[in-house]
Amino acid sequence: MLNLNDIMETINMIQEEDLDIRTITMGISLLDCADTDIDKSCEKIYNKIYSKAKNLVEVGETISKKYGIPIVNKRVSVTPISMLVAVSGGDPVKYAVTLDRVAKDIGVNFIGGFSALVQKGFSAGDAELIGAIPRALAVTDHVCSSVNVGSTKAGINMDAVALMGRIVRETAKLTQDRQCIGAAKLVVFCNAPEDNPFMAGAFHGVGEPDCVLNVGVSGPGVVRAALSKASKDATMNEIAELIKKTAFKITRMGQLVGVEAAQMLGVPFGIIDLSLAPTPAVGDSVAYILEEIGLEKCGTHGTTAALAMLNDAVKKGGVMASSSVGGLSGAFIPVSEDAGMIAAARAGALSIEKLEAMTAVCSVGLDMIVIPGDTPASTISAIIADEAAIGMVNSKTTAVRVIPAIGIEEGQELEFGGLLGSGPVMKVRKESSDVMISRGGRIPAPIQSLKN
Repeated sequence: MLNLNDIMETINMIQEEDLDIRTITMGISLLDCADTDIDKSCEKIYNKIYSKAKNLVEVGETISKKYGIPIVNKRVSVTPISMLVAVSGGDPVKYAVTLDRVAKDIGVNFIGGFSALVQKGFSAGDAELIGAIPRALAVTDHVCSSVNVGSTKAGINMDAVALMGRIVRETAKLTQDRQCIGAAKLVVFCNAPEDNPFMAGAFHGVGEPDCVLNVGVSGPGVVRAALSKASKDATMNEIAELIKKTAFKITRMGQLVGVEAAQMLGVPFGIIDLSLAPTPAVGDSVAYILEEIGLEKCGTHGTTAALAMLNDAVKKGGVMASSSVGGLSGAFIPVSEDAGMIAAARAGALSIEKLEAMTAVCSVGLDMIVIPGDTPASTISAIIADEAAIGMVNSKTTAVRVIPAIGIEEGQELEFGGLLGSGPVMKVRKESSDVMISRGGRIPAPIQSLKN
C-alpha cells in the first residue's frame, strides 16, 4: 500500500536533493562479431549494437517521465575490444571510430569497452589496442577506454603499469586543445569488475550474458540532506544507521527503474550499482557528506574513518533493497566531479596522498585528478602501481584516472564541463620513481590470494 509520506519524501529527494538515476547501461557481448577481416568485424559490431540499443534512450526518457525521476545518462558497454583485435589484426582505431559512430546514431552519452585485460601478461591484440588508445580517444567523442593491470589473484603486471604511464601522458597530449579530455576517458584498473555501469571504466565481461541492463544510482545530496537534519549529539553508529536507511530508499528507486527498463527493452536485468556518484552541482557531493558528519574540511584528519563508515553504511542499506547488487558499489571520490572535493583541493586541505589513503576504504580510486603537465610518465606509472597495490592486497577494485594538464601549471585549472566538472592542478611528488618502474616484470600475487 502506498504511503503518502513516502511519496512526498521521494518527490522532495528528486526536486530538492538532486536524487537521480545516474545511468542505465546496456552491456552487449561482441564475441560473435569477431572476424579475420577488420572491416567486416566493424560492420557486425555496428549492426549488433544498433539492433540491441537503438531504443535505450527512448526507454530511459519514457521511464523518467513516468516516475518523474531524472535518468541522467544512457550508456553502452561492450566486450573488451582487444579480444576482437586479436582475431582481426589491423588498426584498432577502426573499432573506436565504429563505436563512436553507433553511439552517436543511437544517442547514448558514452560507450565503454575500448579495453584490455592484462593483469598477468599481454595476449594477442592487447599491446596493439593499448598502443592505439591515445589516437582512439583523440578522434572520438563518446568512446571510453580502460586497462586492467592487476588483480588479487594475478598480482600486478609492472610492464603494463610502465606502459600505461606513457599512454596516459600521450592521451592527454593529443587532446591538449580540448582541456586534455582524452585522459578523462581513460581508466587504469586493478580488480576491474565485469558488470560496472559507470564510465569511463565500463566494459562487458566475458562471463556476462549476451545482453544485459545494469543501473547506477546516485544520491549524495539526499544523504547529506538527511544528515543535516540529524542532531549534532547523534553518535557515529546512529549516523551510520541514518545513512543505511537513506541508501535503502535510493536503491529501491534504482531497482524499480532497472527492472522496468530491462522489461521494456526485452533483455535481462543485471545489477544495480550502489555507488554514491557526485556531480559538480552544489550539494550533490560526497565531500559535503563527510563534512556534515563533522569534519571542518574534507581531507583533514578523520576523513578516512568517516568515509569508511559512509561506504559501509551505503552497502548495508543497498543490499537490503536489492538482491542484485554489483559493479563498484560504494562512494566515489572523483575530485573534478565533486564540488566539495574541488573546494577542498583549492583550499589545500586535500592532497593526492590523502586521496590515496581514502581509496583504501571506498569505491574505485584516484579519480579525475588533474596533475601538472610536466609530470613524467614514470611518476604516473608509480601512482598507478601504488593504487593497484592497495586493490591487490585488499581484494577490492581500485583505479587511476589522472589528467596531466599539458601546458598548465600547478594552481591553474582544467575545465571539462558537464558531469566531468573542473579541477585544480594538484601537487605531485618530485622525487623520481624511474628505476623501480623501469624494472618491469610482475609484482607477485599476495598470500591472501590463496583461498582454496
